Amino acid sequence: MLHSPWIAALVALFLWWFSTGAILMAVRRADREGAKARLWAVLWNLPFLVLGAFGFADTLGNGTVAGIYVAFLSALALWGWIELAFLTGVITGPVRQPLKDGVPEWERFIRAWGTIAYHEMLLAFTLLAMIAASFGAENRFGLWTFAVLFAARISAKLNLYLGVRKINVEFIPEHLNHLPSHFRTARMNWLFPISITGLSVAAAYWLGHIFAAETAADAVGYALLGALTALALLEHWFMVLPLPDEKLWRWMLPSRPAPTNQAILHSEDAR
Repeated sequence: MLHSPWIAALVALFLWWFSTGAILMAVRRADREGAKARLWAVLWNLPFLVLGAFGFADTLGNGTVAGIYVAFLSALALWGWIELAFLTGVITGPVRQPLKDGVPEWERFIRAWGTIAYHEMLLAFTLLAMIAASFGAENRFGLWTFAVLFAARISAKLNLYLGVRKINVEFIPEHLNHLPSHFRTARMNWLFPISITGLSVAAAYWLGHIFAAETAADAVGYALLGALTALALLEHWFMVLPLPDEKLWRWMLPSRPAPTNQAILHSEDAR
C-alpha cells in the first residue's frame, strides 16, 4: 500500500497537519509555564534533531520505498526541531522589540531580518550541510524535502514583509508578539505572483515526474515532494484568501496564557 504515490501524497498531507499541530501544541503548553519551560521543550525534543540527522545520513544510499519515507520523515524532524526552537524563542534573532512608526524602509528591512536572523542562518547552514552530504547520493529526497520547506518559508516571510491581505497572528506565542509589527497588510505585493507561479511550477514538476518514474520508490518520493509543494502553495493562498485555516489546529490546542504586563507594554508600543 505504501508503494502507491497517492498514499504517499496522503501521508505527506497528514504529516504536514499533524507535525504543525504537534509543534503548536508544544509551544502553547510551554508558553503557559514560562521561559524555562520553553527552553526545556527544545531540549526534551533534541532526540528528533539527532534522529533526523541520523536518518537523513543513513538513507543517502538507500533508494528503496522505505528509504524514501525515512528520508522524508528525517527532513521533517530536522525542520520541526528548528521551527520549535524558533517558536519557543530559543533561536530567533537579536531584535526582540516591536517596530516603531516612521522607520525608513532600509531600517525596517534590517530590523525585520534581525527578528529571525539566527533562525534563518541555522536553516541555511543545515541546508548547506545536507547538500554537501547528498552530493552523488542515490537518495536525495531528504535534501529536496528540506529545500522545498526552506524555499517556501523564505517566500512566505518575504510576502509577509512586503504585505499580504490576511495575516494570521493567532498562533504567534506571547514572547514573539513583536513579529507582527514588522509585517505589512496590503492587497497585493510584487512578489506574491512570482511565489505562486514558482510553487505551482515546482508542484507540477514533481507531480509530472510521478508518471515518468522508473521505480516505485521514485514515484513515492516525487509524490511526497509534490504534495508538500502543493501544501506550501496552499499556505501562500491562505495569506490572501479569507479562509479560516486556523481552524485546522485551533481545536487541538490548549487555551492561550493570559498576557503579561510586558506583552501589554509591547502591544502599546507597537501602536
